[in-house]
Amino acid sequence: MSEKYLEDFAAGQVYGSGRITVGKERIKAFAAEFDPQPFHLDEDAARRTIFGGLAASGWHTAALTMRLLVQSELKPAGGIVGAGFDEFRWPLPVRPGDELSVESEVLEVRPSKSRPNQGVIKVRTTTRNQKGEAVQVFVGNLIVPRRQS
Repeated sequence: MSEKYLEDFAAGQVYGSGRITVGKERIKAFAAEFDPQPFHLDEDAARRTIFGGLAASGWHTAALTMRLLVQSELKPAGGIVGAGFDEFRWPLPVRPGDELSVESEVLEVRPSKSRPNQGVIKVRTTTRNQKGEAVQVFVGNLIVPRRQS
């Protein structure tokens, strides 16, 4: 699939991704380095928390989402360059063995007023587990170049 410029995007377009399985040891390894809390590191301790069992760090989920997003059908020219988020949430925890995929829907396309060579697309990206349940949802703004005239 070829890269798309701002003019190629329209509200309502939906892009999918492949899948990635979340392993227990990878959950623990990520947590040990970046989010060393008991519910991400220790299965026994995790059972006694609000999660009721081992759960991936939300930041691990975000990193996996980024990987899926970069490899997805969404291909802005110049790459996926973020300008910030309007919304970011984790409605459900990611568990060992979950198989994640992402779906991105273009919500808005707007040319830049100050930089005529680019614009912004607002995209809602939903990360789902194998049951189709949303485990992460964010609305992000991506900088996308315009076609040279």
